Amino acid sequence: MWPDRKLLDLIETELPIVQAPMAGASGVEMAAAASAAGGLGSLPCAMLDVATARTQIASVRQQTSNPLNVNFFCHEPAEPDPERDAAWRSRLASYYEEFGLSADTRAPAVNRAPFDEAMCEVVEEFSPEVVSFHFGLPESSLLDRVKVTGCKVFSSATTVAEAKWLSERGCDAIIAQGWEAGGHRGMFLTGDINTQPGTMALVPQVVDAADVPVIAAGGIADGRGIAAAFALGASGVQIGTAYLATPEAIITDLHRDALKSAREDETALTNIFSGRPARGLLNRVMREIGPISQDAPVFPTAGGALAPLKAEAEAKGSGDFSSLWSGQSASLAREVSAGELTRQLAEEALGLMRSLGS
Repeated sequence: MWPDRKLLDLIETELPIVQAPMAGASGVEMAAAASAAGGLGSLPCAMLDVATARTQIASVRQQTSNPLNVNFFCHEPAEPDPERDAAWRSRLASYYEEFGLSADTRAPAVNRAPFDEAMCEVVEEFSPEVVSFHFGLPESSLLDRVKVTGCKVFSSATTVAEAKWLSERGCDAIIAQGWEAGGHRGMFLTGDINTQPGTMALVPQVVDAADVPVIAAGGIADGRGIAAAFALGASGVQIGTAYLATPEAIITDLHRDALKSAREDETALTNIFSGRPARGLLNRVMREIGPISQDAPVFPTAGGALAPLKAEAEAKGSGDFSSLWSGQSASLAREVSAGELTRQLAEEALGLMRSLGS
């Protein structure tokens, strides 16, 4: 029924729909629901410790035996930079004063750890069908161990050069992440966000350049987007923002409400919440000191100084200092369960492709 079965044959799912791993926004329930519905559910582990990752993978396995994707980051750990951190806190000082916070106020550090020996052991223990990476690939010794387990390896590319790099190093499928996508850009060979291509331009060029299945990501939220991705040569799609409207999303009520009224021109790429470019809904702090700020500390440390402001604002019912991740198609989301959404998306896309084919 699907015009290109390369991804389906690779991962043995019923549907070529990957529920995007969204650290801090999706978890066990969403991954299990998407997989049980025939798609590829994804469990984000970049913000988990080893014990929690092990528990959550086991929980998904208890709910469904269908294929599962487990996702990790591959960034270089940040080197301490007290001067830059102090300058960033100075940049935020007026907000601290506004909320009556001491300049020394600290919040618990957000864990965003790169894939390492300990997490590799978790992969070896569970052997998920797919292990995906963001920001490139882990060092070759760890990647080899992942592949020995039989797991298929995916990673994100934001340019054709990144796609070629991934293909040459043994990626089994490439996620072509267009400019429209919400959350963190997977860019790792370039730091220039001004030259990042959109999904429609990126996907066919990655398809031509890589000899592995290509998964289109960015701005896809309904059957029309899926059909368009297949017309561009993709073998599947990865969808994130559309799943944030489902009850399985673990976002705050503030985030959920903001997404309900979001327009296509109300997102921007920003580095102020983490230190790396990520697309989210525009809010006060993004407009006033960003969206991109050269003062922001390197990934993943930038959010530490913003955390007390976020907590104070959210307690007052405001998302002015929160990272409200979203792609450009939030208005196309629908409030149904993650499993129902997965099935609806597939039915819509197949129906459209059949009508166009006739």
